[in-house]
Amino acid sequence: MGLQICPSKISDQTITPLKNTKHLLVSAFMDQRVTGFDIRIIGMFRRDSIQPLHCLFCCVGHLGGTTPANVLVHTDHFGFPFSDTDIMCQIPLNCNATHVTLLTEPRAENVHNLIWIPIRNKKTNERNEMMNFTVCISSLFGEYNNVLQYTQALEMYRLLGVNRVVIYNTSCGPDLDRLLQSYTQEGFVEIVPWPIDKHLNPSHGWLYTEHGGEIQYFGQLATLNECMYRYMERSRYVLLNDIDEITMPYQHNNLMSLMDTLQKQRPDVGVFLIENHIFPKDHFEPSGRFHLPQWKGVPGVNILEHIYREDPDIHRYHPHKLIVQPRMVEQTSVHEVLKRFGQQYKAPQELCRTIHVRTPLQGPLKLEQLHVDKRLWDFQEKLIPNVDKVLKKVGMLASENLRP
Repeated sequence: MGLQICPSKISDQTITPLKNTKHLLVSAFMDQRVTGFDIRIIGMFRRDSIQPLHCLFCCVGHLGGTTPANVLVHTDHFGFPFSDTDIMCQIPLNCNATHVTLLTEPRAENVHNLIWIPIRNKKTNERNEMMNFTVCISSLFGEYNNVLQYTQALEMYRLLGVNRVVIYNTSCGPDLDRLLQSYTQEGFVEIVPWPIDKHLNPSHGWLYTEHGGEIQYFGQLATLNECMYRYMERSRYVLLNDIDEITMPYQHNNLMSLMDTLQKQRPDVGVFLIENHIFPKDHFEPSGRFHLPQWKGVPGVNILEHIYREDPDIHRYHPHKLIVQPRMVEQTSVHEVLKRFGQQYKAPQELCRTIHVRTPLQGPLKLEQLHVDKRLWDFQEKLIPNVDKVLKKVGMLASENLRP
């Protein structure tokens, strides 16, 4: 009797419902860092209906055997019914696995109805050049159309030496969509479609008791973990944050120089915590020198106009953002890593901090309660023409308004 051929139903979606369950699968990755397991599947599982599962493999075209799955629900779910989940599998002997699926029974009765997930991060003989820095931006949603701040942030990251920015897109406004398509075509941005709202009722906030919904903040935790694994074998460092935040070195000209310094001091550290500093967008730099006429018709916030920084409130929890060596991290949340293999270290704020232009966190503080911080201005000579060039390319800047 010959080997049974794997059926050809391979998921081309970023979110794949798992048959006979309420669960959703995202991606599968080769991961042999945890003893006894070879494959990590990232999913979003309903916490109150988790049943025993079995991994079934496709071994270069023919059907392999099943192995028991180990389901690990992430501890940071903020009370929502659905949580980011890792499903750990062991590949059967003599199987060069290319695809995997999950079963609710030890055997598949009808393999032709199964939907397979490709296994990523497999070791190959191809030598891909390792990138230094990847930025992972979680869920873009709600017809967000903040074009100017998005362009400024992307161009700022380019100046800081970032190689790739990954954005998980549920929905955005038409202007921002046009901008992102342009960045995608040149290879600086990777857009991952994220139709979470087609499968669940996603929350617009982070806390279940306050915001309701089925999963926290449009599945933000699943996107951050998926992005970290997606670039685990391709990027030395992965920066996890939001697009209205810029992780800024204060004594170095780029992020890699900063990390070289930090890593030399702390060679055993795989997770660097970066303090988040709020720059309230309702306080403007008084001279108006960066209130530029060519940006007048572009929707969004102009980060160069906001130089006043809140001091973190020492009496309340102050979140960090993360720069990680992805191979030293197993599970991450938004502001902290849940499981890691190395040490973690809080970067001194005089070396690095996150510039976060947004609504004030501590209410309407007066100017004398804020600190002047013009670090972004150190890059304005390159940043402004680069932003102009991008906006002109996508037809959002009239050439007659350009500065000479």
